[in-house]
Amino acid sequence: MTAIDLQGVTKQYGDVTALQDLDLTVQSGEVFGFLGPNGAGKSTTIDILLGFINATSGGGTVLDHDVDDESIQIRRRTGVLPDGFGPLSEMTGRRHVEFAIEAKDATADPVALMERTGVADAAERPVSDYSKGMAQRLMLAMALVGEPDLLILDEPTTGLDPNGARRMREIVTAENERGATVFFSSHILEQVEAVADRVGILNRGQLVAVDTLDGLRDAVGSSDRLTVEFEAVPDGIDASVSDITGVRDVTVRDSALDVSCESVAKGPVVHRCVDAGTVTDVETAQASLEDLFAAYTEAGI
Repeated sequence: MTAIDLQGVTKQYGDVTALQDLDLTVQSGEVFGFLGPNGAGKSTTIDILLGFINATSGGGTVLDHDVDDESIQIRRRTGVLPDGFGPLSEMTGRRHVEFAIEAKDATADPVALMERTGVADAAERPVSDYSKGMAQRLMLAMALVGEPDLLILDEPTTGLDPNGARRMREIVTAENERGATVFFSSHILEQVEAVADRVGILNRGQLVAVDTLDGLRDAVGSSDRLTVEFEAVPDGIDASVSDITGVRDVTVRDSALDVSCESVAKGPVVHRCVDAGTVTDVETAQASLEDLFAAYTEAGI
C-alpha cells in the first residue's frame, strides 16, 4: 500500500517552474527522507501533498485521498511540523496543544504530549517566551496529536540542540514502529541518514534520485574510505596498494595511507599494508549521505 503517490506533478509560478513532472511514491510504514538544495521544490511538494496549493498539471493521492479534492481528509490523518511557521505567541503551550486536539477531535493529554517532546515544564508559559528550539518541540507535540497515519516533518531539527535532535530521532523511530509513515525533509544530512529507509533527492524541481543509501552509493559508484596508520609509512606502499583491483585512489599523509576503494578491496589493502610495515590502526567508512547529495546536486547526475 502506498501512503504517497504523485504522478507527473508540475507546478509553475509564472515563468518559474518549481516542480517538473514529479513522480514520487512512498510506501506505507516507511521513513522517507526528502532532500534538496534551497529552492529545489521541497516545500512546494509538501504544500501539494497537503492540498495547500494545486499542481499546474499532474496529481496524486495521499493515504488514498486525492490531493486536489480531498485535502481535508488528508490533513485529518496527517501530523504536520511545518518549516517557517511559528505558534501563536499570545497563547500558552498547553493551549496550543489543546487547540490541535480539538481541531482533530482527538482524545489526548496535552501535557503528556509536551512531556514526550520535552517542553512540559513550559506548558503554562506563553510561547512568546519560548526559544526557537522550544517552539519547534511544541509544534512537534501538536503534530503528534491523534496518532496520525502520516507525519510530514519539514526541517524538524531546526533550532534544536544535540539533545533535542536526538529526541526528535527517537520520536520518528517510535512513530514509525507504531505504524506511521514518516516523510521529512532536512538540510542536516546526518539526521536523515540516521533514520531514513529511503531517500529522495530533488534538484531544480526534478527528482534526480530515489533509493536506499546503499542503492545511491552503488548508482554513483561511490568508494569506501580506508585509513591505515603506520609507525612509519613503508617506501613504495602507495604504488603497491594502487595495483590492487578495486583501489581508486591512494594518498600518503604523515604516518597514514588514505585509500579510496571498492568494498571488496579493503581486505587485500589491509593485508598488503600489514605485510609491508607495522600497522597501528585501521579506520574505514562508507560514502556518507553528504557525499551522495553532493554527487547528485553538484555534478548534475
